[in-house]
Amino acid sequence: MSAVCTLKASETLSVDNYCTLVTEIVLKTCHPIEDLTRDRLLAVAVNAKLQYAVVEVKSFSEDVLMSAGNKKKRLGAVMNEPKKPFFIVAYDLVPTIETKWGVKLIVKKTLFGSDLENCRYVHPINNRECPVVIGGDYITTESGTGLVHTAPGHGQEDYMTGLKYGLPIYSPVDDDGKFTEEAGQFSGLDVLGDGNIAVVKYLDEKMSIVMEESYEHKYPYDWRTKKPTIFRATEQWFASVEGFRQAALEAIGNVKWIPAQAENRISAMTSSRSDWCISRQRTWGLPIPVFYHVSSKEPLMNKETIDHIKSIIAQKGSDAWWYMRVEDLLPDKYRSKASEYEKGTDTMDVWFDSGSSWAAVLGKRDGLSFPADLYLEGTDQHRGWFQSSLLTSIATKGKAPYSSVVTHGFVLDEKGSKMSKSLGNVVDPRNVIAGGQNQKEAPAYGADILRLWVSSVDYTGDVMIGPQILRQMSDIYRKLRGTLRYLLGNLHDWKVENAVSYHELPMIDQHALFQLENVVRNIREGYESYQFFKIFQIIQRFVIVDLSNFYFDVAKDRLYVGGTASFTRRSCQTVLAAHLLSLARVISPILPHLAEDVWQNLPFKYTMEDGSIAEFVFEAKWPASNEKWLTFPVEEIDFWGKILELRTEVNKVLEVARTGKLIGSSLEAKVFLHASDATLASRLLEMCSASNDADTLHRIFLTSQVEVVPSLGNEVVQNIQYTGEYLVQEDRVWIGVSRAEGSKCERCWNYSHQVGSFMEHPTLCGRCFNVVGTQATPVMAAVN
Repeated sequence: MSAVCTLKASETLSVDNYCTLVTEIVLKTCHPIEDLTRDRLLAVAVNAKLQYAVVEVKSFSEDVLMSAGNKKKRLGAVMNEPKKPFFIVAYDLVPTIETKWGVKLIVKKTLFGSDLENCRYVHPINNRECPVVIGGDYITTESGTGLVHTAPGHGQEDYMTGLKYGLPIYSPVDDDGKFTEEAGQFSGLDVLGDGNIAVVKYLDEKMSIVMEESYEHKYPYDWRTKKPTIFRATEQWFASVEGFRQAALEAIGNVKWIPAQAENRISAMTSSRSDWCISRQRTWGLPIPVFYHVSSKEPLMNKETIDHIKSIIAQKGSDAWWYMRVEDLLPDKYRSKASEYEKGTDTMDVWFDSGSSWAAVLGKRDGLSFPADLYLEGTDQHRGWFQSSLLTSIATKGKAPYSSVVTHGFVLDEKGSKMSKSLGNVVDPRNVIAGGQNQKEAPAYGADILRLWVSSVDYTGDVMIGPQILRQMSDIYRKLRGTLRYLLGNLHDWKVENAVSYHELPMIDQHALFQLENVVRNIREGYESYQFFKIFQIIQRFVIVDLSNFYFDVAKDRLYVGGTASFTRRSCQTVLAAHLLSLARVISPILPHLAEDVWQNLPFKYTMEDGSIAEFVFEAKWPASNEKWLTFPVEEIDFWGKILELRTEVNKVLEVARTGKLIGSSLEAKVFLHASDATLASRLLEMCSASNDADTLHRIFLTSQVEVVPSLGNEVVQNIQYTGEYLVQEDRVWIGVSRAEGSKCERCWNYSHQVGSFMEHPTLCGRCFNVVGTQATPVMAAVN
């Protein structure tokens, strides 16, 4: 229900000949009883930039506005008077008002809202003179009349306008939503109930209603009770931040904010915040320990009373305030006057409560110190917990209660929609871990996969989760677990005393340790900067690309074929042991169950620097930095980077040859290389006949032979059908693939001219013949 009301102007409005006429200000209100009763309507606000018009009512049909569809409209008694007053309305709304009222309005004079400032009007109920004031941008010509009521005791915008013009802050509404005695004849009426009828009737009798109608509009409702609310100004307790605002802003600059833009957000909120209202009217919460004089209502709260109540609450808890008598709560000094005081019923703002948690936790618990290393919460807490904690700490300690703050976004479904039970798109962490009722649709992934998902997302924004994403995480988890099983399986007979010293390791192994050390360092940086998604990316790439697709692939020949106690196998195991011990520890913060599973199945004991055995993965601590592994020469880093790229191109040509039915396995191939750069050609030639079998090119390419040719002019090269090319900056490496030469060794499947040369084992190559001759039992295969 709304009413268009008139308020008689009582001062010349500079409208020329119309200044001697009765001019009425027209405003629209949704709740006449709220806005127009005795002390609430203290001013009318206009927009200084809007143009207003003084209008005269001309032709008018009484039946026009009797009904409009299903919406009731009723003209006020003033519109039936023979002599109509002049009205002031927003100029742009004149056509709209004409249609709504069913009248013809003649514009007599126009003026800006700024011209109306400080003019006076007569209140329609108590005949008190009130001012016209300038409001804000909330006054528009989208609806209404362009003029709005101003009740400083019943709205934020009105309150601010009231402060600007020094208007009284009246709120004649009690806790039950009824008018107090200040509302005069309407005292006791329900503000949102039968009061509207009484006020509308009274206003109409006083010729102050132009029209009454029912229409739909937005109005605030309580989310819990689903009932309409009333804004009212009440006495509250405030904590002023003005005295330490600058100190708080300086403290913000000394905190590490993650992400960095969070600093700008909380700085802006802190610099512009008003005094902190710390009191609430709730039926639960921590009490504000204040007493009020029964007669004067003066508060009693000082150091003596606070200390006394503090000692009581320390023993009996905060509920003591509610059940103990006033005389027991007051210190001895005031006990004789206990009958003159009553307990306050206000509770503390929960943000003040939680914002003081640092004092209870860091100051009271052994092993903890002030400030906290880290505060972690959602992005909405810049105006909540982060800020309340900061302000209470600055006010009492002079510094922030935290050294670092991490903020995160919110979890959405995998389509990016907000989760809702009604939509059925809620992902329950318990179902992710233990599985849902339908294990086919909602399998049990376990806690580690949920944790892996958390590490995979950039939490600084909103993140998504759902069945498809969880399946992807499960696949990645299985690959990582498979890698760790590969390491465990190939270290089944490993002993620390079998380790090969770093400088004796083949170059491929030294390069692998160089990569491992860099990975461990980068992962540590990720943990220290709380960039867990980078850790996820590093581990995923390292496990799948650097290890599984290259090093493990190449190492199988050494591990399975080269002989149980061979140097190449021991050197490879030395590298694998380093990887296993490092990987288990660096993944443990994210995947503790998998890491501990690995640790409990180590085929050897891990001895720490102090000589003790690490029984559990978290006892082993973070891998110590190994500077020696980082001494791998820069030129070798560059060269091995080229070798890995060259291997990729060789594999492409091998695949083409496989498609062409030239070969099946890559061991059936011989690779030819020609490098235009003499230095690179020389290095490749050296690797063809490397003294250490692990560094030879054919072992790295997983082929039976590799030959570096000096030119592309000989007949053999020209007849090669399958070729490719690898570009190294401006240099080129030509790649050719043919059938391998010699016969196939039945043990290692490599092709060699030596097969058939040994009477005892005519089907073996030279390497396998030597291994079989010195080894009684075969090497155990790795666990798949």
